[in-house]
Amino acid sequence: VQLVESGGGLVQTGGSLRLSCVTFGLTSSSYFMAWFRQPPGKEREFVAVIKNSDTYYPNSVKGRFTISRDDAKNTVFLQMNSLKSEDTAVYYCAADQSGRRWRRGDADYWGKGTLVTVSS
Repeated sequence: VQLVESGGGLVQTGGSLRLSCVTFGLTSSSYFMAWFRQPPGKEREFVAVIKNSDTYYPNSVKGRFTISRDDAKNTVFLQMNSLKSEDTAVYYCAADQSGRRWRRGDADYWGKGTLVTVSS
């Protein structure tokens, strides 16, 4: 199983980025697919999760970030708008089959991450 993220990069404050996560070896529609991030020097934190059409976000990104999926392509997206400097982090895609692990900050499978840097 592999999860491969892409789309990270350098963006100015207020800008947008779209991250993608392609899964290999699992059917993403059967999993809770989540995004986490780890800011420099901090612990990993939850960003978004999707199962079927249900989504959930923490207050820190609600209204700015949108998670979506294209099951035909086994791909999950994270659209990030109105980016702030505090959004700077390595963003990780994760897959949780039971739906119980992501709430604890854990998952069955993880990608290697993609770096997002928001500068002013």
